Amino acid sequence: MHAAAVEQIGSWILQGRLLPGEALPNADGSKDTLGISRSVLREAIKVLAGKGLVESRPKTGTRVRPRSEWNFLDPDVLSWRYSGAVNHEDVKALFELRRAIEPMSAALAAQRATPGQLAELNNALAEMEAFGDDGERFAEPDLIFHQTILRMTGNELIGSLAALIQTALVMSFRLSNDNPTGQRPSLPLHREVAERIAAGDGQGAQQALLVLLDHAEDDVRRAVENRNQRRKSQEQKT
Repeated sequence: MHAAAVEQIGSWILQGRLLPGEALPNADGSKDTLGISRSVLREAIKVLAGKGLVESRPKTGTRVRPRSEWNFLDPDVLSWRYSGAVNHEDVKALFELRRAIEPMSAALAAQRATPGQLAELNNALAEMEAFGDDGERFAEPDLIFHQTILRMTGNELIGSLAALIQTALVMSFRLSNDNPTGQRPSLPLHREVAERIAAGDGQGAQQALLVLLDHAEDDVRRAVENRNQRRKSQEQKT
């Protein structure tokens, strides 16, 4: 109940159903509005406050904080942001985040990767090649591939970004599910990244990762456009 309440309220905030400055249902109204008890609401508010989404004050109750105060790097907040309707600016923001982290990580990985990590990267690539026509099964090794690169840097701070990258990657996968060409066209791009890292070519690895992200963003943009067109068509019919 607690986790469900956090997700429900968080999704409402990120998708604009609850606007900045707007009050959340109070303890008495929460059972009717959200179907939850006073204690569950109280615990959910604590979690949401920790993510920068809400604040509680005497007399004014609990209200949604300004958007500038939200912790968009929180994996839950990132997930809620991309779980509803998505536009091109949302896609741009997602890939700007990935470009800020992954290409430099690839450059460091080329300098510092261990033989074991290189083997892990190649194993993930082999699984991606095996599941290139199955989007669902392709996602897991693709995630491992990108997270392995972060750990290859040997930088614990960058390695700790793996959870954030996981959420960003999952959002990318979900948004690109409508891609009619599937994931197989991305395989040579992933292999180029792996080969540059294995060769110790930091600049080449960085550039290869940038090219990979450029193609991924194009795929997601096309998929989002197709999805939005279908949504508009359905709305017009109803």
